[in-house]
Amino acid sequence: MTRLACFYVPMFALAARLRSEPDLLHEAVGIVEGNGNNAHIVAATRRARQKGIHAGLSLTQARSLLPKLIARGRDAECERTAQEALLEVAESFSPRVEDAGEGVVFLDVTGMERHFADVGSDVGRTLQSDIASSRTRESDLRSQSPETRLARAAIRACEAVSLPARVGIAASKLAARVAAELPKSPNVVAAGEEGTFLAPLPLTRLSPELEAAAMLQRFGLSSIGDLARLPESEIASRLGEVGRELHWAARGIDPRPLMSRALPPEFREGMELEWPLVALEPFLFIANAALDRLAKRMEIQGFACKRLEFTLTLDPDGYDARGIDLPAPTRDVKTMLTLMRLDLEKTPPGAPVVGFSFVAHPDRPRRAQLSLFGPAAMSPEKLATTIAKLVALLGDGRVGMPMTVDGHLPERFAISDFDPPPPPDVRRKPSRARGLLAVRTFRPPIAIEVTTRETSDKETQIASIRTIANSHPPLPTPHSPKRVEVGATIEIAGTVRICSGPWRVEEGWWSDRPDVREYWDVELERGGVYRLFRGMAEDWFVDARYEM
Repeated sequence: MTRLACFYVPMFALAARLRSEPDLLHEAVGIVEGNGNNAHIVAATRRARQKGIHAGLSLTQARSLLPKLIARGRDAECERTAQEALLEVAESFSPRVEDAGEGVVFLDVTGMERHFADVGSDVGRTLQSDIASSRTRESDLRSQSPETRLARAAIRACEAVSLPARVGIAASKLAARVAAELPKSPNVVAAGEEGTFLAPLPLTRLSPELEAAAMLQRFGLSSIGDLARLPESEIASRLGEVGRELHWAARGIDPRPLMSRALPPEFREGMELEWPLVALEPFLFIANAALDRLAKRMEIQGFACKRLEFTLTLDPDGYDARGIDLPAPTRDVKTMLTLMRLDLEKTPPGAPVVGFSFVAHPDRPRRAQLSLFGPAAMSPEKLATTIAKLVALLGDGRVGMPMTVDGHLPERFAISDFDPPPPPDVRRKPSRARGLLAVRTFRPPIAIEVTTRETSDKETQIASIRTIANSHPPLPTPHSPKRVEVGATIEIAGTVRICSGPWRVEEGWWSDRPDVREYWDVELERGGVYRLFRGMAEDWFVDARYEM
């Protein structure tokens, strides 16, 4: 038999607001809907209800009872993100989840009770540590059914995302929702007893249409049990298909199957602010809490953020939409907040901010199998966080992994996202050949003066070289990226003992700015082997130095 669970968040508008502003939990707060004279209370905190504030009062009546009442308007962004968080918690228990809206979620938990059947399992031990360590409470825990323990685990999972949910389990949606709405939670309706459980409830719990409700009243029916005892054919002949569905629901049978929702391609968090923010620090303080909620939701689903988009609502009108590409999937809140700070400091929004919305595009975080006996390796999560911080400090396009480029010039390269290949499965054997020369490339090349002479066979030979004092680096060509020179100029001078070359390199001959060079390898009498080249402008540069 199919078993359905219902997650129900009472006073959802208030719960969604308190999730974004947890400091108001112990204050007298009322959620207001409407404007002007139409403003009325839709939900209130416990402290406000103790003073007589309840749903339906106008804002004026509520303030007459409690002048210090904190009024907060309904926030559509807060409610939407809270509903998504509730759905994500449900998806961590079952892949078949239906969104019923306004703090109500149905999920298929058929067969899930077997994971909560053994109290001695890891789940059982977690439940024991969470409830109590006393023998009395341990005996209470052992007396609970597996579905009850499942419902209690779901309640704790909802509380982890700051949603005070109630849980009911039954074989039909109506019975599960009624069980979830009861004050004492969780409530489990035994299989086959849904009709008995629903029988004493009034017909209004079936939510019949207006015409069907008037017809049922003329029949003299007052409870769900009265409707369930009538023949199905008689109800269907008088009320049509609507009556048939109402009769099924009254007997604890779902007229429609569970409508599973598709997995969302993104995670959202946001809220509307009560006052405009003109400074960066107050906004980052609120954004930190929103990003923390976002990271917890992604952690539940096993995702990390690859791209963060945020939209700022400006006062009095307008929006400012931005996007930040993270170098690697991460859930580190400090990293995302630092990147956001740098982006806002670079280009301020230009107007007070009255609301915001964060959208995280998820991706699977990097996984790596760490060695038990080899050297300590950094976890992929920490590596991604470090790369993101380097990008925030150095800027876009300055952090990555060098890649070869199809070209003839030695300095040509490209920077791609840092994604190193996995280590080889088999350890490579060390090479037994003689040591090879290493090339230390100078970026940018060092400008030099070259003295040449002709040999007896009328060939050009380099006689000496000398570094040009206060030389400036050459302008970058279209094929080479811009570079920044760091440190003092390297002094290179001396008489050439042996030279080899030239080797001609030609690239881009078909373009407007072709590049033709002659490369030479020279060895100085004082020691040192260098690679030189001469460009089309007859200027000489030291390109690299050979080292053992």
